[in-house]
Amino acid sequence: MIQANCTVKIRMMRFEKVCLITGGNSGIGKQAAIQLAKIGFHVIIGVRNLERGEVADIREKSGKDDVELLQIDLSSKKSIIDASHELNNRVVKLDVLIHNAADFDISRKQPEKSVDGMESIWATNHIGPVLLTDLLLDLIKKSEQGRIITIASQGLVMHPTMTVDLDDPEFKNRKFSVSNAYYQSKLAQVMYTYWLADQLKDTNVTVNGIRVTNVKVDISRYPNISGLMKLLYSIKSKFSISPENMARTYTYLASSTDLSKTTGKYFNEKNKPVTSSAYSMKKENIDAVMELTMKYLN
Repeated sequence: MIQANCTVKIRMMRFEKVCLITGGNSGIGKQAAIQLAKIGFHVIIGVRNLERGEVADIREKSGKDDVELLQIDLSSKKSIIDASHELNNRVVKLDVLIHNAADFDISRKQPEKSVDGMESIWATNHIGPVLLTDLLLDLIKKSEQGRIITIASQGLVMHPTMTVDLDDPEFKNRKFSVSNAYYQSKLAQVMYTYWLADQLKDTNVTVNGIRVTNVKVDISRYPNISGLMKLLYSIKSKFSISPENMARTYTYLASSTDLSKTTGKYFNEKNKPVTSSAYSMKKENIDAVMELTMKYLN
């Protein structure tokens, strides 16, 4: 047993920079994992299904072996807790945490429940990331300069008056819309970014968000959507950037020395700070959303 523990500690100490990126086995997350591995990060990819993790492909395309998987389902509190314990056993510090995983099935017509009985989009896109951050914060603080990166969507620009429904964030008593559920969860994440940056302002940890623009979507992942939706997405893709290009902003926020003191900002795909809605920036609104959020964590 002593020898096994020593082996683990030797393995844990050899990484210079460690990044955990959730949902990094496809799309933007996968491209970010490749880019970060190329520049020397030890990349840990959080995935729900280990069998679907494309770690071999990421290793090949990055030319680096320092890529591994971590099983985590962000809609399950138990899975998040188990993953945080596992990560603490693997590494002595975490330099970057990227909350990339998201639930957004464009074919969904009715709300779905997580294993904990929570509406799955709200659970996966907002509550899960907050809980994971909380459990990994001590590990992030052990980094010389820890970074937490949240992900939102440019689609919020089209919903400037949207608010987080404090009475019914899970659509229990109001009409469900997958897009409204998704954008509400991403709005909450933007507000969480501002709140957490303020909470950690006197530490070595920065917190920033990314406003993901239109990115080419693999429609084959949604076989049940209508012909009209397929047509609309094919048109939209003509005005979209590639996952690889969007991932460059992830890599910039994770690695640029220019951002070592930058916190509480919201960046677009051109690596430029942008503003979010007036509602999302008001302290009283942020505090109300976080008070609601903390009730889910207790």
